[in-house]
This record gives sequence, C-alpha cells and structure tokens, in this order.
Amino acid sequence: MRRKQAEAPGGSRRRGEYGARERIDLLLDAGSFTETGLFVRARPAGAGTSDGAGTGTGDGAGRPYGDGVVTGHGTVDGRPVCVFAQDSTVFGGSMGEAFGEKTVALMDLALKTGCPVVGLNDGGGARIQEGVASLALYAELVRRNVRASGVIPQISVVLGPCAGGAAYSPAITDFTVMVDGASQMFVTGPDVIEAVTGERATAEELGGARTSNTVNGNAHFLAADEVTALGTVRDLLSYLPANNLELPPRYAPAPPAGTCLDEVVPDRLGQVYDMRDILRAVVDDGELLEIQELFAPNIICALALVDGHSAGVVANQPLHTAGVLDIDASEKAARFVRFCDAFGIPLLTFADVPGYLSGVRQEQAGIIRRGAKLLYAYAEATVPKVTVVVRKAYGGGYAVMGSKHLGADINLAWPTARIAVMGAEGAVGVLHRRELAAADDPEALRARLVAAYESTYGTPYLAAERGYVDAVIAPRDTRAHVCRALRALRGKRAPMPERRHGNIPL
Repeated sequence: MRRKQAEAPGGSRRRGEYGARERIDLLLDAGSFTETGLFVRARPAGAGTSDGAGTGTGDGAGRPYGDGVVTGHGTVDGRPVCVFAQDSTVFGGSMGEAFGEKTVALMDLALKTGCPVVGLNDGGGARIQEGVASLALYAELVRRNVRASGVIPQISVVLGPCAGGAAYSPAITDFTVMVDGASQMFVTGPDVIEAVTGERATAEELGGARTSNTVNGNAHFLAADEVTALGTVRDLLSYLPANNLELPPRYAPAPPAGTCLDEVVPDRLGQVYDMRDILRAVVDDGELLEIQELFAPNIICALALVDGHSAGVVANQPLHTAGVLDIDASEKAARFVRFCDAFGIPLLTFADVPGYLSGVRQEQAGIIRRGAKLLYAYAEATVPKVTVVVRKAYGGGYAVMGSKHLGADINLAWPTARIAVMGAEGAVGVLHRRELAAADDPEALRARLVAAYESTYGTPYLAAERGYVDAVIAPRDTRAHVCRALRALRGKRAPMPERRHGNIPL
C-alpha cells in the first residue's frame, strides 16, 4: 500500500547527487543491506584507464574494488529483495566482465531464493576497452532476465543514461521507473543518429523519461526525483508476491474512499465521466497504483487492494477517446494482464468500451495482430477474473474486456450497461436503411427504431438470460459483489493443456 516516502539526506536531489550505496540505502530497510562481491575487481585489461579511480579503493592500477556495480540483498518492509546499483563514478558505470559476472551472480541468487530483484541503472553501456567480454555479459544478463520472467518480480530504475545494449535488460523486466529530466533510455544516441540518417533529435526526445512514459511506452512510472522513484519501487513491491509460488501480501481490509456510485455514470450515453471515480469507490482506501498512467490513457491498468488482497484492475477510461481500444491500449493492457496472471494476482475488469478503433493508420499499423494480444492475454489467464460492465460493451470490445467467452469467472453488469454488436444509432442505420430512406419523417422513425432497439438489445438482460452476465446489480452494491466474488474464487484451479508455451501474436 502507499506509504510515506523515505526521507533523503539533505532533502530531495536529482540524478547524480546520490552514490550507488546511498541509493540502495534509500530503497531498502535501514541497516538491512548485505553486500556481495565487494572485493571483485576489473580484469587486468582495464588497468591504467584514466577514469577508473571512482569512489572505491583499488590495487593502485586503476582497478577499483566492486568494478562499477554494487550488488547485494536486503529487505523492503521486512521482505527479502536482491538489488544491484550501477556506479557511474567507476568507469562511467560501464559493464565490464567482472561487473557483468557480479550482476549475473545476483540474478542467480534471486532466482534460487525466490525473491524480487531491483536494478538501479546509471551507466555508460558496454565497456569498450574490454571488448567482446562486456558484450557477452549483457547477453548473459538478458538470459537471466528471461529465465526469471514470470518467476520473480523484476523492477528496473533508470536514474541516468541507459543506452545501447544496456536498454534491453530493463525492457524485459516487469516494470521500469524513470526520473523526469534525468533518465535516458534509447538504443542509439542523437549524435550517431544524426551522422547516419541526418535526423536531429535531443536525448530527451529520443528516450528521455517523459518520452518513454508518454510516447513509446517503454517506461511504467515517471518520478519527479530519485527519492520518489525509489519510493515508487517500495510501493510497487507492497502489492506483489515474492515469487510465482507465493501469494501476494495480505492487509487488513479498508473501506473505499469514493462516493456512492449511483450517480457517477451520466444519463446521456455519449457523456464522459472519470472511470477512476468508480474504481476508487470499489478498492480499499480508494488507492490505485496506476501502471503506465501517461501512456495510452484510454485504458487504466492499476494495482490495488480489494478486501485486503492484491488485485489487478483493467478499465476503459471514457475521458480519453471514449475508452476505445487502439493499438497502444491493447498492448499496454495485454502485458499487464499477463503479469498479473504470472504472479497469481486476480483480475478485476471494468468495461465501458465502444469497440476497437477503426481507421487507416490503425489498420496499417497492425490493429488486428496487435489488438489480438489483449484477447490472447485474457483467454490465457487462469487467475480469478471478475468483470463489471458499467456502460457500453460493443462489438469486439465486449468480447475482449473480460467476457465470459474468454474465461471470466463472474460477470456483473449495471442497469446502465449496453451490450450489443454496436450502438443503437449505428445498428438502426444499417438494419433499417431502406425504411428510413422511404419514410416521410425519417427522424421520427429513427427515434422510434432507436428506442425499440435499445429496449430490446441495448440492455444487460438479454446477456443475463443467456448466462453471459451472472447478475445485474445496483451500482452502489458493486464493491460488495466484487468482494464476494473474489472471496469465492480464491481457491480457483484452472489446469491448462501441456505445452512448452503459447505463441502470442507479438
């Protein structure tokens, strides 16, 4: 749950003003850190380099102890965590052979002990003077990231530059936190891009913290400073299990902070509202830890507590493009759904969706293939799945947003729900085109036909008759129904066919 952030010595500071060990101290419980590989040094090939003195002591030949990365383990809220922090004052934080071996050994330790691993990235990429050995260790690190994926939570914090091959390891981890105005994450720097292509861009435009959080979706959290970034990691870990074989931590249930839900959804179908008002009235304390809040805002992905237990919340956001599903929203939600499923976190879906976004750009960019990722993720997930249809659930949007047909366990709907192939206006225009064209008063006829369509097909009761909706509930009772559903599903078992893995449409 959200808690007071750690206090920084001397107040909040930006990137570069904290050393690697200071950052670790800000992240972990006081006095809990045990360092590993303290006396590891760079191989002799790194001796004599002018930038090797750093903050550690060495052998007098430019080989400082630690080789530019601090590794070890400690606790966050009393729970074990492995952590590494790149030290930009030693060889610019670049990865050499010894540096890489230390980091890989820490990843192996995290896997063996089943605890989360947090990486604090602030380095110059591969160490040029060590050649292929540094490249090999990047590949070894990525291999560990892949082995750990879905087994232990992996969190990356980018506190400075993270470029080239170094950027791919954070990309594979579960969550990435960046600091506004300080973090950079890109494959190719602006100077190289200009030399090769003639295109000019700043480092911030290519992969700064805001670009990564709003444009390309490479990051999940944007922090104002390093202290806030590390506090976000502590907050995030509080919702997560240590590994895929353990349950998330439990807390005392707390009442929601929202208001009565009966008046939240406007009477007019096209009128917008903030879906977060509904979510805060359902989850404990009204607290949501939003994932990728600034990217694809037409869909909300968040971690929360419901009845004291962790839940992953996925909800359309009518405030942005009516909550439509486009490529970015589909990929954002699909990855979040798969994360929750990997770590046994139940999924709570709130649907108000007009469908998938149509248009030439979306079609050419692959909305079929990339939109199918969300369908795949929901169908693949075996954790408890509870869905609430709030208002619109049209076309493919109905199917993908936690429908029974993709394996949802309990489906609820408000009386305001509209479950149909399309909206009444569009349906009437298609079904009664000739009648409307021949009518003396087409607008009056249209109004009558729309009203008839809505009373017949635009309600949740037809879906309820077929068992696609388990209950039509009063909005004010949503939290009670959701809590009961999740309690009933805690012992859920859903065996899957034996296979190596599925083939999601990447």
